[in-house]
Amino acid sequence: MIERRNGSDGTVTVDFKTIELDASDHTATHGIDFEHVQTTVVFTQGETQKTIEVPILPKDDEHRSESFAVQLSNITPAGAKLSKKSFMIVNIVTDIETKKRNDALNQLLSKVEDEEEIKWVQQFINACMLHPTKNEDGEIVDFTFTEGAIHFMTIGWELFFALVPPPHWYKGRVAFVASLVMIAIITVLVEKIATAFGCVIGVPPPINAITFVALGTSLPDTFASMTAARQEKYADAAVGNVTGSNSVNVFLGLGLSWVVGTLYEYNKSGPKPEIEGYYVVAGTLGFNVIVFTVLAIICICFLMIRRYMLGGELGGSNPFRAFSAGFLITLWFIYVLMVILQTYGEIKTEGLVKEASCKY
Repeated sequence: MIERRNGSDGTVTVDFKTIELDASDHTATHGIDFEHVQTTVVFTQGETQKTIEVPILPKDDEHRSESFAVQLSNITPAGAKLSKKSFMIVNIVTDIETKKRNDALNQLLSKVEDEEEIKWVQQFINACMLHPTKNEDGEIVDFTFTEGAIHFMTIGWELFFALVPPPHWYKGRVAFVASLVMIAIITVLVEKIATAFGCVIGVPPPINAITFVALGTSLPDTFASMTAARQEKYADAAVGNVTGSNSVNVFLGLGLSWVVGTLYEYNKSGPKPEIEGYYVVAGTLGFNVIVFTVLAIICICFLMIRRYMLGGELGGSNPFRAFSAGFLITLWFIYVLMVILQTYGEIKTEGLVKEASCKY
């Protein structure tokens, strides 16, 4: 950048050119290390800054160290003067961190291009592979013992999800639908296993539903939000994912099943003339929804307080971070405890919670 100081009246011109230094091991050569630039810079009335770009030519050397000079001369009009900085040395050095990131980006783009040509059978091969990878800085990262153990423990699921067609088929539409089907199958399996486990240890269905089944279906969303919180600068992705996924779980798990149950009872029994429409009694679900709603409002208010006091919904210094985690976990334990007490009759809801129902 060339600066014009001590006034900006009138038009001033100055010649700019790049110069090769005396021959040495670190001398930059135009046409090899940089492109020669020679031009006349014109400052019009009121202009105080001009930027001259000197293209640096790429090289494979990871540790570049070359130098060339730039010089200003022939300034006009006669009253204008050049400062002592009219001749400066420019050093060309390698930005190692940027190069690593560029290498990682190129590797990612290459991987995406390879996936566009991947065959279905290759997905099963990739599901069985375990090898070092490059991180976002372009550094080789070997897999840890924990990652290896998890890989071998979950290889069956990886092979199962390899049944999803390649993502480039029909612009990803087939993979999207197949993924939803796979998630539905996993949800059914979790529900069946949790129900059987609850029956074995004698846990009532309401308690089993909000503990084992809920944990089994929500933990993947929790881990996804944790990954988003670590990789993203802001909490939008993490908070949006976990709240959005739980909303979908509630809408589908509660609303859809309730509507299906209502339609079934309506077609089975027919309309009842003594009431408008038809209702399916919610049972203990009304109490559960009220407790969940109250705790959810407390949670949202807590996040708003964190934003106001600490400047963010996540993170912070260790005391506040530990307190936030403990407080949110405590809300979940309170919800489970309230449902358990209500299920075993320790909390009486007669007169407190009116029987909720779904109208058709």
